Amino acid sequence: MTDRRVIFFDVGNTLLFPNRAKMLAPIASDRHPTLEHWQALERKTKTEFDQAMQTGRIDDGFWFRFHSSLLTELGENGGGRDTVLRELVQNAQNSANWDQILPGTREALDRIGAKFRIAVISNADGRIDRVLSRCGVADCFENITDSGIVGVEKPHREIFEAALGTMNARADESLYVGDVYSVDYVGARNAGMQAVLLDVAGAYRDRDLPRVASLQQLETWLQQ
Repeated sequence: MTDRRVIFFDVGNTLLFPNRAKMLAPIASDRHPTLEHWQALERKTKTEFDQAMQTGRIDDGFWFRFHSSLLTELGENGGGRDTVLRELVQNAQNSANWDQILPGTREALDRIGAKFRIAVISNADGRIDRVLSRCGVADCFENITDSGIVGVEKPHREIFEAALGTMNARADESLYVGDVYSVDYVGARNAGMQAVLLDVAGAYRDRDLPRVASLQQLETWLQQ
C-alpha cells in the first residue's frame, strides 16, 4: 500500500478493550474471570460465532453467546440467570464500558496516521466518538462511522460503503483492521476492501489469514 491511502479501524478489541469490572458488574467480583479465562472464552466464542455466521445459522449475537458460555462455566444456572445474562449483554453493548486502551496505542496511531489517512468503522451505540475522545485518540481519525448513527451494522456492506463515501476513498485502495473474521474481515472483503485481523486474543493464530497481534505488528505488516 502506498502513502495516503486509507486504513479503517474497528474499535472494540482493536483500539479499545473492555472495562471488565464494569462489564461484569452483575456478577460478584470474586467470581470475575481472569484475563486468561476471558481471552480463552473469546477464542471459543469467535470460532462458534464465525461458523454460525458462515452457515447462516445465527439467531443470537456474539455477546449473548460469550456471556451464556461464561455463566455456564461459572455454574450460574439458577432462576436469575436470564436477568443476569441480559444485563451482561447490555453492558457489553454499552460503548462507555470499552475504555481500556493499551500502552503505545496513541503513538502507534500517530505513526500510522503520518503515512496513511485513518478512520473508524464501528458497530456501536452512536456514542463511540465520546469514548475515543475520553481515551485520547479520537483526534487521530478523519472520520468515525458508528453503526448506531448510520443505522446498519457490519458485516453489511452498506456501512463500509458509507465510510468510504465519507472519506472519498476507493474500496480497492482501502484496508480494514478488525478482530472478528465473519464480521470485520468478511464484511470488508465483500465491500471490496483489503482486510487484516488484529487478533490480540489469538483466536485466528492457526488460520491462514492475514493477522497481527498488535498495532505495532500492524506497522511492520504495512511496511511489507
